[in-house]
Amino acid sequence: MSRLSILHLYVISDSAHRTLVDKRRMAIWMHSELISLARKLVSFNTMNPPGSERDCARFLGALLAEGGYDVSYYEFEERRTSLVARREGVGDRPPICFSGHLDTVPLGAAEWGVDPFAGEIVEGRLYGRGSSDMKGGIAAMVSAALSLPARKNARAGMALVLTAGEEKGCEGASYLAEVENALGEAGALVVGEPTSNYPVIGHKGALALEMETRGITAHGSMPEQGDNAIYKAAEAVLKLRDYSFDIPPHSLLGSPTINVGTFKGGININSVPDRSVAGIDIRTIPGQDNEKVLEDLQSYLGQGVTLRCILKAGSIMSDPGDEWVQEVFGICKSFLKEEIAPKGISYFTDASVLKPALKDPPTVILGPGEPAMAHKSDEFCYTENIRVAAEVYLEIARRWCGF
Repeated sequence: MSRLSILHLYVISDSAHRTLVDKRRMAIWMHSELISLARKLVSFNTMNPPGSERDCARFLGALLAEGGYDVSYYEFEERRTSLVARREGVGDRPPICFSGHLDTVPLGAAEWGVDPFAGEIVEGRLYGRGSSDMKGGIAAMVSAALSLPARKNARAGMALVLTAGEEKGCEGASYLAEVENALGEAGALVVGEPTSNYPVIGHKGALALEMETRGITAHGSMPEQGDNAIYKAAEAVLKLRDYSFDIPPHSLLGSPTINVGTFKGGININSVPDRSVAGIDIRTIPGQDNEKVLEDLQSYLGQGVTLRCILKAGSIMSDPGDEWVQEVFGICKSFLKEEIAPKGISYFTDASVLKPALKDPPTVILGPGEPAMAHKSDEFCYTENIRVAAEVYLEIARRWCGF
């Protein structure tokens, strides 16, 4: 797919009033060139670990630069590239920001029935690693950005933040938040994670912990000579099973959760283990401070147990009555042909970092991917959902920018 074929998309629509013919031509493009772009993105192997987003970022950056956007690249490690693309407006309204991540999870142990990087399309489904989570969403965002008329009198600008390293804890977004002037501010934020094109206004936070216990090694035939670290860990795990968070459920996100996901200890069967490590996954809700949760949990488990934080992401929630949020609800209602009610999700996104870094704009998580397909073998995304997402994104951006 040539870059010029994408840029040809909306030359005809730079007039003040779009005609029905314009809309039909746009629909034709979005059904062909858009899906070609999504297939191209799936072909980039950006599995994390190890993560190698540079080539994908540079490809998208070139498209956006040719489309009139100022593009900057940021690497937090070698080949771990995020990009920020901007087109300025003339008013004092801050830009609208669309964001997605370029990395994917690994393929997993299960055998795939399709080539995970071929971007095969079967019966209206685009298959491949990252098709739902979330390269279909990125394709829709980029097409919307290139479709937006480049008018000098736009009352607000548009920005795209495409990150590396989201899957292992928002690494790229966190790096951007620390680089002076990399992000600026935004008046509204759309994160294209998989939601089947249903707008979501909040998600839980995450706190990943490593719990360590220590003991004294000894021969397995003389356990009284040692101090068994696994027994200490087992007692701590049973205490965690009974742990209760001192906070009422959130109206949209429910209650916080805790889960012990991994457990390792010992070096061989005939020795008393002197070290054990367990992995703890906590999902928090608005009103909880991650540092306080960690402090309370350490106190609850007591001495002999050491907790170390390996990932920390805050929960987010936007006001469902916000004027822009309601406008997005209305746009989605017109496309989905169903009533839109405020909803939240349990997984976290780059919004944990970007929302506060962008001066706390109202935020919607909205993408074409299937939530149930994320991280699965034979992952797919409906091509029709990608097309609809591109039209929804364009309408959201058009209204914000004043077209």
